[in-house]
Amino acid sequence: MTDIKDLSKIIATKGNKPLILSRGNLQLQEDAELERRLRELKFKQELRKDWIVFIVRDVVFFSVAILFIIAISGYSLFTQIYR
Repeated sequence: MTDIKDLSKIIATKGNKPLILSRGNLQLQEDAELERRLRELKFKQELRKDWIVFIVRDVVFFSVAILFIIAISGYSLFTQIYR
């Protein structure tokens, strides 16, 4: 088993750009991957929140406001016609 480890180190260090086979480097890569996934989740959560705010504010609120204006206008027109 030690021969295999030594052989892998020799193969990894061949060439102009030697590969680094260390546990610390692998941990840094895993940490970077987890950090990237966390950023993606936060971005998706913010996007979802923005869509909910958009739907509530722009669709529901403005629709209710327009319906209220139409109802008041209709009532006003109705009272003017029957005077």
